[in-house]
Amino acid sequence: MNMKPIALTLLIPFLALTIYAIMDVGYIGIFEYHRHSSAGWQVFADLVIGMILIIIWMYHDAKKNGSNPWPYIVATCFVGSIAPLVYLILRKQQ
Repeated sequence: MNMKPIALTLLIPFLALTIYAIMDVGYIGIFEYHRHSSAGWQVFADLVIGMILIIIWMYHDAKKNGSNPWPYIVATCFVGSIAPLVYLILRKQQ
């Protein structure tokens, strides 16, 4: 299945939202918001688990397709879903 159109459709508005959030509260402010309640910690933990699962999939998919997964893995740690969406747009398909 070609995920490029879906990834691109998600990436553009998500980038806009991310830029708005960073301009509004700053990069650290995005994380700061979650530390004030148990619900915030739960959401943050859920996002971390999701990103770990995506990183594992991305690693195996890139290796299978002969790509280097490490730039996307490192970027995922700093920009979250943006990096896997870019990976889906740029990935080689066999």
